[in-house]
Amino acid sequence: MFQQGLKGVVAVQTAIASVDGDRGELRYRGQLVEDVIQGKSFEETAYFLWHGQWPDAVELKSLQQQLIDSRKLPAHIIEIAKLLPKETFLMDAMRTLVSAYTQADFQRLSSDAQAISLTAALPVMTALFYRIQNGQEPIDPRDDFGHTANYLWMINGQEPTSAQTEALETYLKLTMEHGMNASTFAARVTISTESDLVSAVTSALGTMKGPLHGGAPSGVIDLLDSMKTEDRIDAVITEKLGRGEKIMGFGHRVYRTEDPRSVILRKKSLELQGEDPWLDLATVAETRIIKQLNERKPGRALYTNVEFYAAAIMRSIAMPTALFTPTFSIARIVGWTAHALEQQENNVIFRPQSEYIGN
Repeated sequence: MFQQGLKGVVAVQTAIASVDGDRGELRYRGQLVEDVIQGKSFEETAYFLWHGQWPDAVELKSLQQQLIDSRKLPAHIIEIAKLLPKETFLMDAMRTLVSAYTQADFQRLSSDAQAISLTAALPVMTALFYRIQNGQEPIDPRDDFGHTANYLWMINGQEPTSAQTEALETYLKLTMEHGMNASTFAARVTISTESDLVSAVTSALGTMKGPLHGGAPSGVIDLLDSMKTEDRIDAVITEKLGRGEKIMGFGHRVYRTEDPRSVILRKKSLELQGEDPWLDLATVAETRIIKQLNERKPGRALYTNVEFYAAAIMRSIAMPTALFTPTFSIARIVGWTAHALEQQENNVIFRPQSEYIGN
């Protein structure tokens, strides 16, 4: 039976994550995402998705060291980054640099170790080309920083505050995995041909680039920028609704109730209340926007999606909009590699049928 876009067609059985749009639940390895990430670092959460269990102290220390060691990029990757035209889109540069990441030392690693290496290298590649693109000297990684703090450090050369690191790390942990989305499917299709992990991640990055999947929440940034202060919220929303415009950051294709990731990011924003004016503006704006949406569109149940608070967090840490989708990818590479590893365990090549409709 033909189903355009494979919507509703089950092609994979997975133990990594599940998404229940009707109940508003996202689970990592069977556990609600809010329970999984509570009090856990990026490194711990990644280990949990890869292995289905939490690392003990020795395993965590080993993972942290492997990530630190893999921040040092091979010389040829740095040279390729310098040779790319500065007008190259950042996602294109990431895809190119990852595809070249096939040095002999990497090829000798186990699949698990390759997943760690790629996860560590991707944010370094991103920061490297971003700075080259903007005429700035690249910044060396710091061994005394965790995964998230080091990424922020390499982008702007300033030691991030604990609030900035905590806000971004919450976002990264929440977007590591989200079921059989387009980029994850692309990674599994590639690895199902018995290709390699680098090729799978390259495929996923190419898919993530598309605006229907990994499009940056720049519309929410524009919305917050148009408000600027709390006293302008109602007027801005009234004007937009009056013109029939969509309010960016509200509604989701999958979730029919609140996006659980948005709920957690809202909570984090409230915890950081008073530390950043953009987070303060976002939390107040959400309440007022939902009130107006319910009055104008009763019964529609339009809730905040993850892009709304993701944009607020990105704005609060002064993350340039060009880095939004790359940063999303830096989180999602954990899910991509977890799915690729799972596919390798019980592999069958994907080979769907097509229906000819020509003459």
